[in-house]
Amino acid sequence: MKWETVIGLEVHTQLATKSKIFSGSSTAFGAAPNTQASAVDIALPGVLPVLNRGAVECAIKFGLAIGANLNRVNVFDRKNYFYPDLPKGYQISQLAKPIVEGGALKIVVEGEEKTVNLTRAHMEEDAGKSLHEDFHGMTGIDLNRAGTPLLEIVSEPEMRSSAEAVAYARALHTLVTWIGICDGNMQEGSFRVDANVSVRPVGQAEFGTRREIKNLNSFKFLQQAIDYEVRWQIETLEDGGRIEQATVLFDPDTGETRMMRSKEDAHDYRYFPDPDLLPVKLDEDWIERVRAALPELPAAMQARFQAEYGVSAYDAAVLTGSRALADYFETAARACGQGKLAANWVMGELSAALNKAELGIAASPVSAAQLGALIARIQDGTLSGKLAKQVFEGLWEGAGEVDAIIEARGLKQMSDSGELEKIVDEVLAANQKSVEEFRAGKDKAFNALVGQVMKASRGKANPAQVNDLLKARLQ
Repeated sequence: MKWETVIGLEVHTQLATKSKIFSGSSTAFGAAPNTQASAVDIALPGVLPVLNRGAVECAIKFGLAIGANLNRVNVFDRKNYFYPDLPKGYQISQLAKPIVEGGALKIVVEGEEKTVNLTRAHMEEDAGKSLHEDFHGMTGIDLNRAGTPLLEIVSEPEMRSSAEAVAYARALHTLVTWIGICDGNMQEGSFRVDANVSVRPVGQAEFGTRREIKNLNSFKFLQQAIDYEVRWQIETLEDGGRIEQATVLFDPDTGETRMMRSKEDAHDYRYFPDPDLLPVKLDEDWIERVRAALPELPAAMQARFQAEYGVSAYDAAVLTGSRALADYFETAARACGQGKLAANWVMGELSAALNKAELGIAASPVSAAQLGALIARIQDGTLSGKLAKQVFEGLWEGAGEVDAIIEARGLKQMSDSGELEKIVDEVLAANQKSVEEFRAGKDKAFNALVGQVMKASRGKANPAQVNDLLKARLQ
């Protein structure tokens, strides 16, 4: 039997506010345990929550960015459940009337574009954190995160592979950091993914029973967890077992998921409107002010990059992986006037060097203007691709600007026809066997002659000129 995978993602995005969603407590990461939990955050008697306007504005930005419907009146609800790191016994969230409904996000997987529709995005507060690692036989509770503002973003179950799920999560991560509503730091818990995974026979309309993999904080773990869960569900069903709806955790050390608890449904949480918070009303002027302040969005920039710079849809998606990367590429492309070549250098030589040095694009020792100047020297024939790599190394080391490095290291491409003709004649005279093999129809012999000329010129010969001169001599 052939099986189809069905995946929907719920992403908890920490909103980029300095204070919590219903109190003035700080959201800064790394404070000593329980030093940033106020009376409001843990709902001590007599306190009242006050909604953070900045959190609402972040949600508006997101709704506009994905083309969603913004509910002009949206309501906060209490989601009631007991958990050690939720001392007040309920979480303030949105159920019946969330701030954002609908919208869509485009992803590119293996060169194919796909649209993933979103169900909703709602504001809510985070719970605290249970710490198991540092205590033998006990659990420590840190309530610093309690009340931290979140936007929970829920997709439709439209993804059919772990590759699609990762592409969607990456695109969402790019978007929320791009528009400035989240810092995107997955190690600090700012962007956490829950994956709802089920399988069904190919052709079956009804969904299978889903299991929810909680709190995945890296794209690598997201892919590994889904792949394992899919294999486990298929093997269980093919062995005659049945899947029970459950919440599971992924163990990166074993690469396996394990059940945490049987899954609750919405009615188990006894939702009701929060009596301490009024409905949130969005007026049109506010929405339009937020819309006017939005930057050019990744999807629009991708289309523009394809049109203006001639890059592929895949390249455009990679180059808009972050605003910093997109800005770097565009600055380099404009400096040299060679969009496709600039894209190749940014995604190739530059990315490899940054990865090796474990640096982000913002910390690149080679500026966008310098890379553009380097590419311009390739275009005007001053440098070959091979020599350009040596100049790039000089830029990376801080040896100066492009022209100064070319001059100091004697890297200018040899383009004097008389000098090249002399080298070509010497190579032909010294490699008569290759000449005879080429004339006998062996194309590889020509490549060998080209290599000998490049070697004799110490890599400085213009490859195009070398090819032309050799062809002329061998006719």
